[in-house]
Amino acid sequence: MKRRYGSFTRREFLRNSGMLVAGLAGGQTNVHETRIIARPLLNPNSLEKFVDSLPIPGIIRSQGTRPSPENPASVIPHYRLAMRQFMSKVHRDVKPTRLWGFEEGSPGPTIETRSSEALLVEWANELPKAHFLPIDHTVHGAEADKPAVRVVTHLHGAKAPANSDGYPEDWWLPGTSKTYYYPNRQDATHLWYHDHALGITRLNVYAGLYGNFFVRDSFEDGLNLPKGKYEIPLTICDRSLDLEGQLYYPISPDPESPWVPDCFGDAILVNGKLFPYLDVEPRKYRFRILNAANGRFFHLALSNGQEFHQIGTDLGLLPAPVRLKSLLIAPGERADLVLDFSGHAGEKMVVTNDSLTVMQFRVLKSGTPDTGALPTALRPVPKIAESDAVKTRVLTLGEKDDKATNPVMMLLNNAHWDMPVTENPALNSIEIWNLLNFTDDSHPIHLHLVRFQILDRRPFEPEYYYKGGRVEYIGAAVPPALNEAGWKDTVQAHPGMVTRIITKFEGYTGRYVWHCHILEHEDNEMMRPYDVLPLR
Repeated sequence: MKRRYGSFTRREFLRNSGMLVAGLAGGQTNVHETRIIARPLLNPNSLEKFVDSLPIPGIIRSQGTRPSPENPASVIPHYRLAMRQFMSKVHRDVKPTRLWGFEEGSPGPTIETRSSEALLVEWANELPKAHFLPIDHTVHGAEADKPAVRVVTHLHGAKAPANSDGYPEDWWLPGTSKTYYYPNRQDATHLWYHDHALGITRLNVYAGLYGNFFVRDSFEDGLNLPKGKYEIPLTICDRSLDLEGQLYYPISPDPESPWVPDCFGDAILVNGKLFPYLDVEPRKYRFRILNAANGRFFHLALSNGQEFHQIGTDLGLLPAPVRLKSLLIAPGERADLVLDFSGHAGEKMVVTNDSLTVMQFRVLKSGTPDTGALPTALRPVPKIAESDAVKTRVLTLGEKDDKATNPVMMLLNNAHWDMPVTENPALNSIEIWNLLNFTDDSHPIHLHLVRFQILDRRPFEPEYYYKGGRVEYIGAAVPPALNEAGWKDTVQAHPGMVTRIITKFEGYTGRYVWHCHILEHEDNEMMRPYDVLPLR
């Protein structure tokens, strides 16, 4: 199954095409930094900035209780979230944009619960039967005989039974729903829900199908971190809009194969708004950052150079706050930040993504006194000993090319989605996964079900592996940065590096997946199933 741009290689097409070709900047670490534009697009910089206040998604309440799947004699909260099409004003001066979202919101409403308090969510598909974004029927799982609109919701970072994980082939159609069970037996953390339908995840998420999910616990409560109106989710993504304010998704010039390996837009949305502002008091705030972009890595900083602290990562608190002046966050990753506006009363600060503007903070002249200090110690993160690993796997990240230079598809361990499962850890076993990146891209690799720790990254020589299957290192191992030294579910695997992670496969047996969280890659074969087997 080859991906071609007509009779051209990718580079030839970009050089010869009469279409507009726009290079993108602003925090993107990957090399495929070009998009193919088939119609005129809105230039976000032509709009007045900071005219819309930042919307805060509401917290959804349960619709009642239902029997627990694990203990039918007890009842647990039941939620229902419907996926619908709606129109939304992403900017005061832009016409309403057609989106898909949960409960007519993108991001959808926030689900909030507590550790070990189980709940049920009915994910209802109330979408139209026709998709409004371009489906590539040559992509595996999106063939022409498949319904155009189908969904399956994955709660990213959840320790959930396999039948509630959102397996990509377990989709459901408009007019139907599925109910998933989430035991929430994990520490306080920031999860997020999004569509995961095989072959069209990139389109469904781009359309707006995602939202936040917070788990709380008593340990976090005791740290006296900013809360209530001083704790704010910031869900960031990039989109392209046409002159009518409608979403534009890039396509190749081949109408039979519109898939492209990247999707970058220069309209940066925060909680669904373009260039929003937020009024803040001169005190500490907690910001729960989620990168919900298809492929863009965000490099976030404040225009005045002010420092901030990162206190948590994907799956919980760090051992101690980490002082930063900028944050690099990949698709699928989360970052828990504390920003102190004390001493900045009356000032305005802009959040930037390199050359792109994200949002503005407007510091009020007064507010509620903030006397609590940021704790110097947060949550211990016991290291998993490498000696406890019962297996070490060598897994490759690669591109399959045609005879020229056009990337055809992305592969994990040189295997396609429907090939036999090769990763089959036993329940409660510990493994080390060596991720060898042979591409020129950074790939955010996500494992479902589990949390893991990053051991190190080390440069290697690909030629030795090509010729003899031997990993030859050409530099010293680099430990994870301090703000990566917590529990992760998504890791940035950089080009030319072996990224080592260690994890315990605990929770449940069954079939799960691991994949690149660049959604264009995930949809084109850079995803593999894995099985957690019962103890022997």
